Amino acid sequence: MSPHHEPVLCQQVVELLRPAAPGLLVDGTVGLGGHAVALLEAEPGFQLLALDRDPSALTFAAKRLERFSDRTRFAQHTLSELPDLLSDSSDFARPVAILADLGVSSLQLDTPERGFSFHTDGPLDMRMGTTGRTAAELVNTVSEEELMQILWEFGEERHSRKVARAICQQRAQVPFETTGQLSRLVRNIIHSRKTERIHPATRTFQALRIAVNDELGQLRSFLEPSISILPPRGRLAIISFHSLEDRIVKHTLRRMEGSCTCPPGLPICACGAQTRVKVLTRKPIRPSEEEVAENPRARSARLRAVERLDEEL
Repeated sequence: MSPHHEPVLCQQVVELLRPAAPGLLVDGTVGLGGHAVALLEAEPGFQLLALDRDPSALTFAAKRLERFSDRTRFAQHTLSELPDLLSDSSDFARPVAILADLGVSSLQLDTPERGFSFHTDGPLDMRMGTTGRTAAELVNTVSEEELMQILWEFGEERHSRKVARAICQQRAQVPFETTGQLSRLVRNIIHSRKTERIHPATRTFQALRIAVNDELGQLRSFLEPSISILPPRGRLAIISFHSLEDRIVKHTLRRMEGSCTCPPGLPICACGAQTRVKVLTRKPIRPSEEEVAENPRARSARLRAVERLDEEL
């Protein structure tokens, strides 16, 4: 059965990327293919290179995009591998448009065996791909100090020390194997207020997922090199889902537009700001109330986009 999938901010993505056609469109995180379908339907001039680190997602996306088989190619790669893939290979043309949806896919969230959700019990995995250490291996092996840092830095969990200590005490008795074990522990440690809209384990699960998949490192390795690959008037659109991602995107795009992002007081600019792009979204585009009502997972989405300027500028 195909998982339920509603691409976030889909019409806005199409409006921002369509002017870059014709040419190669790269969807660096194709997921279940919702954005890709909309873009190929809207613009016959697009050829699609669809990438994802998750082989299951590629299988679903290929099925969904079957009617566009003459215009699509698929490859299993992480987001950070995209710049090298396009730079080193003669198999692919220079892309005119790149899309990166940084969210967790419905396939991953709704499959208990993937271990992303604290709402259903399953193996404590959280890997978007098939390699690397699992979340269980992480929580059962890293030091209390390192675990606390992960929860604080990637989850912005204000109870990070308390949660890290409880995890280490628990794993000394029984190692963590399932999402239910971890979710129950965090819920017992953090007593949320009645006004809190999120589950007490939300920040812990976010932090572990980011650490397991090196999501912020992937984003940093992808963002600036991918913009450099674009030709003049080529476009990049990125959808982020939490402030850590959006902050990286915002500051990188501002710097590439020529705005200095150095801390106040530095005698000279040290961030390397250069005017290489035009920012198309002065503020991030957010989903409407109607979209959030239809798709609650869209609630925290933020869309930013840039257009590459002439290379001599």
